[in-house]
Amino acid sequence: MLSGRTLGQGRSKSLGKFSDDYLRNVAVCELDPEDMKALGISPGQNVKVTTKTGSVVVRAAVASQASQRGIVFMPYGLWVNAVIPAETYGTGMPSMKGIEAEIAPAPDEKLLDLEAMVERLTRRG
Repeated sequence: MLSGRTLGQGRSKSLGKFSDDYLRNVAVCELDPEDMKALGISPGQNVKVTTKTGSVVVRAAVASQASQRGIVFMPYGLWVNAVIPAETYGTGMPSMKGIEAEIAPAPDEKLLDLEAMVERLTRRG
């Protein structure tokens, strides 16, 4: 799994992090179309992203940039923060690249909005 900034994230952030547009642009994981097919995942379907740090439900999307099998991209935001390690190794910034993750369909699980994510993450610590 990789994470980084996106144009959609930047544009929707200007509308406010509590906006529906921000939720659509940040609570998402982008996958290679062949990976989506192999996993039985459709665009827009809820999926669970699980790493050694935790798990989170986000919306699946076809990769917006050049895709590669086995690579998942999630934009910076609270949803990816739920599944990346907090360790910074003295850099002040956690690693946002090369994180092992499993992706599974989660049609019956709810995608949490920003307020619910804040509550969940603050309870975790």
